[in-house]
Amino acid sequence: MAIRVKARSGETTDQLMRRFKKLCEKEGLIKDIKRKEYYEKPSERVRRNVRKAIGRRIREQMEADGLLPPMGSKRGGPGGRSGPGGPGGGGGPRMGGGMSRGPRS
Repeated sequence: MAIRVKARSGETTDQLMRRFKKLCEKEGLIKDIKRKEYYEKPSERVRRNVRKAIGRRIREQMEADGLLPPMGSKRGGPGGRSGPGGPGGGGGPRMGGGMSRGPRS
């Protein structure tokens, strides 16, 4: 189904585009496009799915053993990106976190 966005009264094009992008992300369209950007052999797809299943089983077992907090909790979880002050060391190369290499030569 096509994603349609109608402009609201007094809405700028930037706001309209932001709403459109959110809808695309919510529908999984961006993830699907990136996944289909290159051809993936069926054997590679099976191998990727098996690796994901193994990781999922390991994570579930660690949660059951109490080594990890449950995925539904507020701490951690999928998409729980840490901010610049979090344990990740920064939000990317422009955030000033992480290891400094010094001047490039």
